[in-house]
Amino acid sequence: MKKSLVWLRRDIRVTDHTALSAACAESDEVNLVFIFDQKILEKLDKQDKRVTFIHDSIKELHHDLDKAGGGINIYFGDPVEIITSLAKKLKVGKVFFNRDYEAYALNRDKAVTKSLKNNDIDVATFRDHIVFEPKEVLKKDKTPYKVFTPFKRAWIERFKEEFSRGKSFKIDLKKISSSVQSDFTSNNWMKKMGFEHQELLIPAGRSGALKTMKNFQKHIIDYHKTRDLLEKNSTSGLSPYIRHGLLSIREVLNLGLKDNLIVHDTFISEIIWREFYQMILSNFPVVEKKSFKPQYDEIVWQGGAKEFNAWKNGQTGFPIIDAAMRCLNDTGLMPNRLRMVTASFLCKTLLVDWKKGERYFADKLLDYDLASNNGGWQWSSSSGCDSQPYFRIFNPLSQSQKFDPKGKFIRRWCPELFDLDDKQIHQPHAYGPLFLVEKSIEYPAPVVDYAQKRVEALDMYKTALK
Repeated sequence: MKKSLVWLRRDIRVTDHTALSAACAESDEVNLVFIFDQKILEKLDKQDKRVTFIHDSIKELHHDLDKAGGGINIYFGDPVEIITSLAKKLKVGKVFFNRDYEAYALNRDKAVTKSLKNNDIDVATFRDHIVFEPKEVLKKDKTPYKVFTPFKRAWIERFKEEFSRGKSFKIDLKKISSSVQSDFTSNNWMKKMGFEHQELLIPAGRSGALKTMKNFQKHIIDYHKTRDLLEKNSTSGLSPYIRHGLLSIREVLNLGLKDNLIVHDTFISEIIWREFYQMILSNFPVVEKKSFKPQYDEIVWQGGAKEFNAWKNGQTGFPIIDAAMRCLNDTGLMPNRLRMVTASFLCKTLLVDWKKGERYFADKLLDYDLASNNGGWQWSSSSGCDSQPYFRIFNPLSQSQKFDPKGKFIRRWCPELFDLDDKQIHQPHAYGPLFLVEKSIEYPAPVVDYAQKRVEALDMYKTALK
């Protein structure tokens, strides 16, 4: 009997899965394994919502497979040791997994592959969580793009060629083995790993992903008009499910297509931005630690702990900023419009180093992805490729009035401001020092003067770029 092992990572599903499809085609018996990587988890807060999201998703998948006669081997520890040991124990001839492109993952996967081959076990890896790999969409001179628009054009041309072939990754679930090993003998996995189970605002698992995707399908026709309107909550809501592979990127792409033609360009563009940032991180790995534009590393950031802490805790005195940060802290979620607004505010109003904001988002976002998070922060701080010019500074008041005109989002996350009218709620301190006192409202005074800091930000950037 030909036996194989499929290592699930950021692809928690058994549908449209490239590595699993290949394993089913080659094997009589396929074993699945998921590892809670101890080297990653030991760096996280013990109340990290992502661990709960992954835990609940794996638990659902294991339950669904068990009903179908299969299952998943689930472990907590070092993947290099566990994969090698399990592959030998199961006597598999080959290990399959989908590629990841972040520095840690590349080094880990290289070590796993070396260990397996030292034990005469073959390894096969596949492209799965992105449409095109970092070196598949290049300029004519075979160098990477540095500007999004020409990259998008080239990506679409490549896409037309690639997807006209009608690729399909079918899975034979009957081949998935029901014989499973696990580090977890009870339902209390979280406690064994040292984490506390958290309440989630969105449903985990493949079922949650499908429900969210179905709901978005009803509104995708208006996505280009409504995605930034906070009161409508009109983002797709798919990013956590894409990040953890509960949906395949091909399933998501199909939402914006009809007969392999792009019919929802704005939605497809968001997917291409994701691919663009993955390409940049892979081809220019320096961006993980430094600015894409090296001269921006010369900036002397003037903001300190006071400003950064006010931003983190949603206590800046700017309602749209505070609402956004409180939402992030409480749910792990933040619409893309607010990611740009809060990032611009930290760098260009509070004058705090963008790398601090990047790290904070990395700790909090349920959909955290290194490439996209890094790319977004470098875009907002003007330090990245094809980023907004340094003199473009989002005004939190105008952004608030434009994208939350009735203050519904602010009222949800800053309930102390609930009774203010639709005009007052965007800038309560503009109505005089006693305005909030007379209304018995406790809300922090603005941590900085926006107009003054805008001037200082421009000077700060100009000085560094001389």
